[in-house]
Amino acid sequence: MSMLANILGFSLFGLAARFGQLGIQKRNLFENLGGHALAMGVFGYGGYMAYKWDQTASVLIAKKKDEIAESRKLRLAKVEALEARLMAENEEH
Repeated sequence: MSMLANILGFSLFGLAARFGQLGIQKRNLFENLGGHALAMGVFGYGGYMAYKWDQTASVLIAKKKDEIAESRKLRLAKVEALEARLMAENEEH
């Protein structure tokens, strides 16, 4: 998902939350437009932070997958070496 779509989606959710808040209070929806802009800005910033966290998390996950793959290769090499040594010992006896 692109950053712009994420920010806009969260901003629209903030606007909907503001409308819901005013609806519950039975106040005029278009009375204070600064409150709408503030809600949209705060939620938009939340969307930006969510996007940044998603990017950081994907890098961390890829790094961890590489570490796990390398660990598995090393473990497999150790097991194969041990297996070869045991087979050699069995052939001697």
